[in-house]
Amino acid sequence: MKILYINALYSPYVAGGAEISLKLIVESMQAKGHEVVVLSLVQQEGIHTDVIDGVRVYRVGLRNYYWPFAEERPGTFKRLAWHLRDRYNAAIQADIRHVLGLEHPDVVSCHNLVGWSVAVWDEAAKAGIPIVQVLHDMYLLCANSNMYKKGKVCNEQCFRCHILRSGHRRRSRQVKAVIGISKSILNRFIAAGYFGNASQHVIYNARHIPTSRHRRIREAGSPLKIGYIGALSVIKGVEWLIHQFRKTAIAGSLQIAGSGKVNDVHHLKALAAGDSRITFVGYVNAADFYSSIDVLVVPSRWEEPLGMVAVEGLANNLPVVSSNRGGLSETVIHGKNGLFCEPEDPDSLGNALTLLWQDTTLYNQLAECAASSVASFLDTDRMAGEYERVLYAVTKE
Repeated sequence: MKILYINALYSPYVAGGAEISLKLIVESMQAKGHEVVVLSLVQQEGIHTDVIDGVRVYRVGLRNYYWPFAEERPGTFKRLAWHLRDRYNAAIQADIRHVLGLEHPDVVSCHNLVGWSVAVWDEAAKAGIPIVQVLHDMYLLCANSNMYKKGKVCNEQCFRCHILRSGHRRRSRQVKAVIGISKSILNRFIAAGYFGNASQHVIYNARHIPTSRHRRIREAGSPLKIGYIGALSVIKGVEWLIHQFRKTAIAGSLQIAGSGKVNDVHHLKALAAGDSRITFVGYVNAADFYSSIDVLVVPSRWEEPLGMVAVEGLANNLPVVSSNRGGLSETVIHGKNGLFCEPEDPDSLGNALTLLWQDTTLYNQLAECAASSVASFLDTDRMAGEYERVLYAVTKE
């Protein structure tokens, strides 16, 4: 079977967990004997070819007003112009058609289509190639990809997103199979009326996760080392975490690792100023970071599609305190491997951290169950096999 994978970015360009997961999927399918090709975007004009770890990669110059993965945030009107074009990027259709004509894949596996737009579906359908859509985020429902606005989760599309996503529901009927990386994200799209002709599947991501942190027993009175790793933004709950930690009397520390938009980082550092317990450590090796903390916090305010960072922490024998939202509720199990906090109840985050600091018996019980609770998320053969079955099924229809 020849598979063409389409995503906004591909290694070595990584914007988030989707790119990490995609590379593992691609290489796993190649290892199973399938021919794999990747189609992704770059800033430079034209079509460029590359080989990454034995995988042929086409990189097409984005035909829009700016590169959306830069750290600087463009002005309001420029962003609106970008999104209007991205609603249906007809300018890039010829490039898609060109690569489809060169490769003649048996199936097209679409992932994050930001920059490409749903024009990809039309071109694959015209060529008679079955389409599988993998849902990593809310892009197909929301121009900002997160269904989050003015500090709240959007229960339905706002007027702006209704306009910018008009026609998407109808075009999604061309998709033969839809895969959610969690039940949460798949159900969100099905409830919105998407993918009416597609078979529905949930395939949890898997990851090779170095387990550098062995389980340690906390003793009464010992300081608690709390960590956050990821994008530094309000939507990820970092502002909430800083406010809550500063309100506690926890003897310990809060390490914040990662990067973000320049203005966001300045804002968050200003919030933490004056509390010597809080440090920003920037980009770090994840394995080293996990070995330096006692508990991982994933305080997302939006509905994370899955939240692989929680899986990474659990695999490293760390109890996880996470929002009870989206796919996080499918990896963190309250009272078994971590604790939930509720964005609607801000103090629930500080209370959960304080509880883990004070109750070492509870902490040790959660740590004991952490790694075993995510064993299936470390099984890349499981993930590859599940994807293979879906792809085979759509090519035989």
